[in-house]
Amino acid sequence: MKFSYLAASLFVAGLQVHAADTAQQRLKDATDVFTEVMATPEKGIPQNLLDKAHCVVIVPGVKQGGFIVGAKYGKGFATCRQAHNTGWGAPGGVTVEGGSVGFQIGATNTDVIMLVMNERGMRRLLEDKFTIGGDAAAAAGPVGRDISAMTDLQLSADILSWSRAKGLFAGISLQGATMRNDMSANKELYERDLTNKEILMTGLKPPAAARPLLAALDKYSPKEAPNQPVESRVQHSVSGSNNADRSADRSDDQTTTTTKTKKKTTETETDTQK
Repeated sequence: MKFSYLAASLFVAGLQVHAADTAQQRLKDATDVFTEVMATPEKGIPQNLLDKAHCVVIVPGVKQGGFIVGAKYGKGFATCRQAHNTGWGAPGGVTVEGGSVGFQIGATNTDVIMLVMNERGMRRLLEDKFTIGGDAAAAAGPVGRDISAMTDLQLSADILSWSRAKGLFAGISLQGATMRNDMSANKELYERDLTNKEILMTGLKPPAAARPLLAALDKYSPKEAPNQPVESRVQHSVSGSNNADRSADRSDDQTTTTTKTKKKTTETETDTQK
């Protein structure tokens, strides 16, 4: 058992050496991955799911494999929609790591795209570290234009994920993998220490290297789907609480109360006129 954990540690350390050398290069790779996937809608991410997504995570070149213990390691970026539906905001660096016991030999290079579909998933994304499938419910995403056959698991997932390897694009489960802030990438891009929470939720100006990626996201999903106000998410998700859900409930209650009050007033005025 000790050998297995040691092998996993050494394997992940080796993969880190082979990751893209700079944050700028990884941003370019992420842009290429997203653009190529979206260029084939029949075999890509369903458009209506992308339009409903709160945030997108792209990790180009996730490495997986090993001897005795299979491991996953990759570095990429997360970006979320800005307030008032004005496009996508500055990206924050992420690192994805995970392992599963098996007898895999060799390593494969896989591109991964994740859509964060709700506020719960978004709050997890803003944390320093969380477990996919544990802290946030996750499922393999559907492929193509038609999402009518989505399962209950997919419909209720906080995060949907896909992978592309050797030209094949398909939904993938990342259960058990962890995602954490890539502080070194953030410092490289913004020239100061910043967490993803400080980047994704504050309207920070994107670095020049991120413009092609944000332009690609704006091209394929310039605005969020109706009835999904990003403003409320930004205000409440930063605190990491469930206030957003409670605020929505209070808003509905207030609307109902106002409607009832107006109806009662109208009935009173009608009786008076009679």
